[in-house]
Amino acid sequence: MSDFNVVIPDVGEAQDVEVIEICVEIGQQVEIDDALLVIESDKASMEVPSPKAGKVKSIDVKLGDIIDTGDLVAVLEVEASEAEAAETTPPIDATDAVEAGVAERTTDEDESITQSTTADGHDERFEIRLPELGDVEDVEVIEVLVEVGEPVSSDQALIVLESDKATMEIPSTVEGVLESLEVAVGDKVTDHTLVAVIKVTTAHPEPAAIKQDTVATSTAPEATVDTNASTRVEVDQLPIRDEQAPDRASSVYAGPAVRRLARELGVDLSVVEGSGVRGRIVKDDVKLFVKTEMLKPALADTSTGIPDVEYPDFSRFGETEEVPLTRMQSRGAENLVRSWLNVVHVTQHDEADVTELEEFRVELNDQGQLGEQRLTALPFILKACASTLREHPRFNASISPTLKTLILKKYIHIGVAVDTPDGLIVPVIRDVLDKGLRDIAAELEALSSAAREKKLKPDQISGASFTVSSLGRIGGTGFTPIINAPEVAILGVARLATKPVWDGTSFEPRKILPLSLSYDHRAINGAEGGRFMESLVEKLGDVRRLIL
Repeated sequence: MSDFNVVIPDVGEAQDVEVIEICVEIGQQVEIDDALLVIESDKASMEVPSPKAGKVKSIDVKLGDIIDTGDLVAVLEVEASEAEAAETTPPIDATDAVEAGVAERTTDEDESITQSTTADGHDERFEIRLPELGDVEDVEVIEVLVEVGEPVSSDQALIVLESDKATMEIPSTVEGVLESLEVAVGDKVTDHTLVAVIKVTTAHPEPAAIKQDTVATSTAPEATVDTNASTRVEVDQLPIRDEQAPDRASSVYAGPAVRRLARELGVDLSVVEGSGVRGRIVKDDVKLFVKTEMLKPALADTSTGIPDVEYPDFSRFGETEEVPLTRMQSRGAENLVRSWLNVVHVTQHDEADVTELEEFRVELNDQGQLGEQRLTALPFILKACASTLREHPRFNASISPTLKTLILKKYIHIGVAVDTPDGLIVPVIRDVLDKGLRDIAAELEALSSAAREKKLKPDQISGASFTVSSLGRIGGTGFTPIINAPEVAILGVARLATKPVWDGTSFEPRKILPLSLSYDHRAINGAEGGRFMESLVEKLGDVRRLIL
């Protein structure tokens, strides 16, 4: 094996040629013509290909470097015979640029613009034709940037072409109205293909000056005048597409290799966010976009199949203010809509007499059993739910997407809704059945604090098999909590109240806790819901049952 140095070919008079993308990694095997990096001048973005097959030993440039002719790009490990042969091979120059993938255009061939005139000397129609494209094959129209009937200005891009290695724009060199467009997206074009006809309504314009700020340049022939009442304007270069133009929604800033990858994956580059220099789209951006789209929730399209709510202009009725939702609130809203539309909700209400539980809880706090920590009723409720879920496993499950099976979970992880300034979040307490009240209380306090301080880790908000939403002392005598799909049930706990209860001889004050159980009717029927609630109420009414 021998080392082979890859250098930048002759870039002509171009200045500030910048490295905007590196396409390979050290140790990667490359073939002849594989792109090593992408460079860009004021008007051209182009790939620098590998002239030999081999392994990348080093990359001697980095993103943002300004480079020039002869600068070392990379070192390849190639077969000794290949390296020796390369020494006798003349370096790539500007005239070979397109075929090698180094420049967007090889020669300064002529773009034909035929001008017809009226008898009084006023311009009427201009035909925009392609120049000679040299040895480049399969030049395809990939974008049409104008519509028939709209005004066009001098130097305004009409269409975008792409070969295997180059992306280029075909501009109008006159100002007028587009009378006809002779090509469409997907057309394969060749030398002198008629692109468009421009109707000019003003006096004979001077042909727009064609800029020569491309990477590969050569001496262009002077403009000549034909004698048969038509003028041929010689265009020295195909200007490379100015893909950063903010006024064209259809333009994107990406090189040929990225465009080719996007076409293969069916990605619309206009919706991809670029992470490269000056917002250029690189291959990783396309791959990340595809991955993100595949992982998007099913509710990416918020259409529900039902009529949308009509919103009037509220400012007609008085002063208004529009406040953005936090990311958590917005995501939570999407999840609730998804669950409400996909789950068949049924809510069952009941009351638990927790007088003895409250007396026991107050006694533990008075004795300082948990130190400075105050024990609330929630750890008792979580422990009672875990015990009830063990007895009624259908509530600790998920219905399969086919609706033909029920996925029973052998673990009992309970999510607890926590109110934070940014919205509700549901941290998860794992293996509740195996933990005592002291451990549940401590973990619950730690998770609630982490939620409010935005310090929860991903594994602390995932994996729940059942959820409890407690309004605590906020208020209410009951509500209908929305199931946190794909779970099949959720328990809502309202405010504890003291009520008179008849014991057979008199009314006694008792601590009553309202409970609301929502469940997925596709997986659970009403009788099962009733039995679950009955078992839960019994356990909360007699805390001794929690040790069974």
